[in-house]
Amino acid sequence: MMKPAHVSIRAVGSYVPPKRVTNDELATTVDTSDEWIRSHTGIGARHLAEANEATSDLAVGAVKDLLRRHGIEKESIGAIMVATATGDFPGFPATACVVQDKLGLSLVPAFDVAAGCTGFIYALEVARGLVSNGTVPSVLVIGAEKLSAVTNWSDRNTCVLFGDGAGCVLVQGASESEGTIIDSVLHAEGSGSGYLCIPRGGTNISTELVEGDDGTKLHMDGRSVYNFAVRVLGEVIEELLSRNQMTIEEIDWIVPHQANSRIITAAARRLKVDQKKFFMNIEDYANTSAASIPIALREMEEEGLLKRGQKIMTIGFGAGLTYGGNLIQW
Repeated sequence: MMKPAHVSIRAVGSYVPPKRVTNDELATTVDTSDEWIRSHTGIGARHLAEANEATSDLAVGAVKDLLRRHGIEKESIGAIMVATATGDFPGFPATACVVQDKLGLSLVPAFDVAAGCTGFIYALEVARGLVSNGTVPSVLVIGAEKLSAVTNWSDRNTCVLFGDGAGCVLVQGASESEGTIIDSVLHAEGSGSGYLCIPRGGTNISTELVEGDDGTKLHMDGRSVYNFAVRVLGEVIEELLSRNQMTIEEIDWIVPHQANSRIITAAARRLKVDQKKFFMNIEDYANTSAASIPIALREMEEEGLLKRGQKIMTIGFGAGLTYGGNLIQW
């Protein structure tokens, strides 16, 4: 297989469950309020999957949206990669393999990427490598999460933050530079791995837990994660600019992981960047982890905000602690 001149994003798609839960509705079962949630996070509602709806079902919904909207045949998919922290099964088989089966695609490579909320950023760069090396002609990169399944719904500090959904992009070789993935940076700080995690469920059985907590739900040190996110969001933007000899004025859009509006506000203030340059849709979807950036890209495309030739940064940060970003010419 010949190596392509460029590696581009050809199409985007997304899917969120129909069930929409507003802050007021959540406040009927949790000691919270719409005013508190909005003022602390910027979230107004979230979409939640049904009990019998798996992460792979959300992923397939996003893929079908991409194929339908862009008139693409599924047979053109050369590989499937799912970025997720809430896969169908603990460890194996990979959720991507389940997606492959549900789509009726046989033999194409399928695997998962586990990098928390930064998963889509990592997966996009892995896809770029596979395509640029001529290993496969295209990669379907999916970010999909059913966070409602691992949320402690009695913890008012964390349960208000998360939602379910999936987004995807088709990455393929191209002769022209439209949609090109120009550069990526990937980092991790493992010393903070305990700040955002599910303590039990893998091979770690040494974690001490408080009475009545089995450790199988998501735990977060909110202050530590907030400080980390504000710091690295700015660092990634500055690193991508420096590596590519660009100024912030040359960037049309910054599409960050949708974790908390206050993180974006604080980072923009530190960078002295107009917050309007950051696309945000957390109000309608809450934090969907690895799915948040592709869901945002799909919404931006639908609203006509993405124009050919624009320079876009996608920035992720989250569990791991992982962080990174992609520079894309749309």
